[in-house]
Amino acid sequence: MTPRSLVYETAWGWMGIAAAAGGVCKIVLPRASRHAVEKELPCHDSRLNNEPVSRGKWRGARGRKHGGSLSKRTLQQAQQQLAAYLIGRRRELDFAVDLSEGTAFQRRVWRVIRRIPYGRVRSYKWVASRVGGAHYARAVGHALGANPVPIIVPCHRVVAHDASLGGFTGGVQIKRRLLELEGTLRQLGKTWRHSPLVYRFSSRLTGDD
Repeated sequence: MTPRSLVYETAWGWMGIAAAAGGVCKIVLPRASRHAVEKELPCHDSRLNNEPVSRGKWRGARGRKHGGSLSKRTLQQAQQQLAAYLIGRRRELDFAVDLSEGTAFQRRVWRVIRRIPYGRVRSYKWVASRVGGAHYARAVGHALGANPVPIIVPCHRVVAHDASLGGFTGGVQIKRRLLELEGTLRQLGKTWRHSPLVYRFSSRLTGDD
């Protein structure tokens, strides 16, 4: 099945979602323009820009949709849940996700990251220790960079071992804003003030070795 897509505007900026038979396969984090989002979607048909705007359930969510009924329902569900998340009304996202395009190693990393709870952070080394050992930290970073569905695979919750934010495909400012939304940025700020290098990072911030 060819993925179907949705581009819509939120208070954070323009976002995009694509869904295939197995579920959502792509999320484009907020961008300054519709065009910037469309360029990142695998299947968006720009001819739909001439169609009437369809307003979503949540304030500030509006978009254009296309595709079969199954993918359309998935897109609508994802749009509503993401809109609720971005305004602090939802913490858990449970719409179907299709991660079949990732490698076996990437999917292992993404499964670990999906278990990081809302309001918590982990280090790259912590994630690496769950997928083969701390020496996989760089490979974990590459897997995060290839993450097609940020927020649902919450790679913004993975930070450097010294409590600095690290990289983020959606941009460090978006990562900072997501952590602030979840109340985690304050934890990182306290860590920076008390120690420039945090030994046993994950236990200090999360109570988890």
